[in-house]
Amino acid sequence: MEAYIRGASIISSQKTFGTTDFLADVVETDSNYLHCIEPSYKEFLNPTMARRMARLVKMSIAAAVTCLKDSAITQPDAIITGTALGCLEDTEKFLLAIIDNDEQFLTPTSFIQSTHNTVGAQIALQLKCKNYNFTYVHKGFSFESAVTDALMMLAEGEAKNILVGEHDEMTDKYYRVCDRIGYWKKEQASTMQLINSKTPGSIAGEGASFFVLSSEKSTENYAKLRGIKTLYKPEGPPIIENKLTELLNEKNLKPEDIDVVIYGINGDNRFDSIYYTLATTYFKHSTAAYFKHLSGEYQTAAGFALWAAAKAFKTQSLPKAMIIGAPKHKAIKNIVIYNTFLGTNHSVFLLSQC
Repeated sequence: MEAYIRGASIISSQKTFGTTDFLADVVETDSNYLHCIEPSYKEFLNPTMARRMARLVKMSIAAAVTCLKDSAITQPDAIITGTALGCLEDTEKFLLAIIDNDEQFLTPTSFIQSTHNTVGAQIALQLKCKNYNFTYVHKGFSFESAVTDALMMLAEGEAKNILVGEHDEMTDKYYRVCDRIGYWKKEQASTMQLINSKTPGSIAGEGASFFVLSSEKSTENYAKLRGIKTLYKPEGPPIIENKLTELLNEKNLKPEDIDVVIYGINGDNRFDSIYYTLATTYFKHSTAAYFKHLSGEYQTAAGFALWAAAKAFKTQSLPKAMIIGAPKHKAIKNIVIYNTFLGTNHSVFLLSQC
């Protein structure tokens, strides 16, 4: 299963939206909670509609519309999204209203807008798209499941151009809940020094990224997505390396053929060891890069890494802020993304130059 990345757009905690720059001006902070840098939505939504929409819905619509514009495609054959938490802000509003109103006189708006498929539905309404529309809610595999579904549809000839995206938001209440169970750093951590952290926890993030995956060749394509693998609670490096070898063998590649590996290093000393093991053994000939100091940690953060990989192919460059150590690549022809969420959900993306 393979596909071309025809278009890409992302709203994140970095200056990634509405610009052609590739992380030229990195936003550095000491906060353990990274908020998205949101654009003005006037270009994408009627102001009256925008006032009634949740923040995550507005971000996703803007990213999706921009992605389609980038790909020069007006109507996708399918819309597939992945989210771990859905529209969390509206979910909280509805639950609080239940408590405040003693379970009486509840307005349904927040409940309707809190469902996980709200984003996919609202994008379809904006585009007047009546084609296949599906949302995957598989925790740390949500985005990977959406991409896999798109690849299968393209392989079976059911579609030619598919809009695929991920979206998850962080709220103050959810941040506090996760903080209690050890998700986040207890101390303040500078984003650019996160890789040197030796303590448990990471920094919270959020984002909305969208891609047009196509079965058709074009000079405008960013890259070729050649495969994806997921592993649930692998027992150790040998199992992971076997899975990587399996994926590379399918494409007649060897570890030394991979120019860049983008790791999901997030500064959590409980789970980062697998990245360093791979970087010093299996992918010792590849340039090592990382991204969660820029995006923050969230369950569909792999979307940020996929966007960064697509831009790397397009520009044939990597931002200094992402590179670990000295670069080892001469050109960027093959990239692997290796990401894990809390050491449980492991995923691998393989991309090649068109």
